[in-house]
Amino acid sequence: MIIVDRALERRRDEGRPIRVGLVGAGFAGRGVVHQIVTATPGMEVVAVSNRTIGEAERAFRDAGVDAVVRVDSVRDLEVAIERGRPAVTDDPEVVCGAGPIDVIVEATGEVMFGAHVASAAIANGKHIVLVNAELDSTLGPILKVHADRAGVVLTDMDGDQPGVLLNLAREAQMLGFRPLLLGNIKSLLDHYRTPETQRGFAERVFQRPKMITSFADGTKIAAEMAVVANASGFRVGKRGMYGPAAGHVDEAARLFDLDELLRGGLVDYIIGAEPSFGVFVLGYNEKPLTQRYMSIYKMGPGPVYMFHRPYHLGPLEAPLSIARAVLFGDASVAPRGAPVCDVITLAKRDLRAGETLDGIGGFTVYGMLENSDVAVAEDLLPMGLSDGCVVVRDLTRDTPITYADIHVPPDRLADRLRAEQAATFPGHPGSAATAPV
Repeated sequence: MIIVDRALERRRDEGRPIRVGLVGAGFAGRGVVHQIVTATPGMEVVAVSNRTIGEAERAFRDAGVDAVVRVDSVRDLEVAIERGRPAVTDDPEVVCGAGPIDVIVEATGEVMFGAHVASAAIANGKHIVLVNAELDSTLGPILKVHADRAGVVLTDMDGDQPGVLLNLAREAQMLGFRPLLLGNIKSLLDHYRTPETQRGFAERVFQRPKMITSFADGTKIAAEMAVVANASGFRVGKRGMYGPAAGHVDEAARLFDLDELLRGGLVDYIIGAEPSFGVFVLGYNEKPLTQRYMSIYKMGPGPVYMFHRPYHLGPLEAPLSIARAVLFGDASVAPRGAPVCDVITLAKRDLRAGETLDGIGGFTVYGMLENSDVAVAEDLLPMGLSDGCVVVRDLTRDTPITYADIHVPPDRLADRLRAEQAATFPGHPGSAATAPV
């Protein structure tokens, strides 16, 4: 999206910067603030909300902004914006309700809390950028319905794997290649990692142990690829994806069954491949002249070609999605309709009746990708809704958990939205065999 830079420069020169409100001042949120303040013309972070208000202040301070004001009402925030004073609050409703704010960035990584933030943003007519694949994979389709009705953009972010993958797929498609597989690259997968095993690494990379655990135990990649599936229409080949080992990313083109890919396309990943970061798309083109050009440009004989981006830069790229949403009404990645894939919940260890599940990145459960029609038919518990559920019968390790196995806490917005999602999209998701990405 090279045109974004010029459009942002025009907004700067006209004195009409995009006004951003951020909710969630953790590792990702602080990175978004820093990138906007230090490197993004035509865009301003005018407010940050965090449950611990000192962390909201830290987000500005890390970006070199010290003169912030604390606010506790929409009116106070609007006055601060009028006076050019960056503001912090512990109430996300204040940020979502402020008139001058154009877009809300939801960066908590929490499903229950994030559902409230996204709903409030949409209700107040704000575009919403999710730095929260966990929320998107659980409730993205119904939140997209609400956003469409409100005339705002709902999008996951550039910089995270889903956004980068959809950008790459759109590029391959523009070049005349039919995307067959949208792929992630993973260096480690161990379903039984816990916050205790990951504590040391989490400290070294300045992140929460539960978040790092979700990376290692497979829940995070399942959430990311569910987001990709719901945005592309591509399904998963088997529960948990195939995830073949590879020495180099270029081997991926021969690690998946071409006949299966041609029937509709897959989301999947490879493990252990060099370079060990980034995403890839397998694109198909059988035109002889195109294949000749691709051979000359050292892209291989075809008809399956590798398109690979060896990096994704997380919060550093997030301002691109903010600008695309506000300036062009364009989503980096968003659900296209009915859910196609879901992240289901499995027992990380033997569980006893009466135990309470501790959700994403915890000690009790991990997530795995499954096709939504299967998840619905088997009444499987979405991983994003597992936190706080109480087990009502003994379960052995690796058992997929159904709604019959648990008691759901009462009166949760996320559960109501999930029920609305099921009612809005009855039946089974359709095939993407002939649909464009």
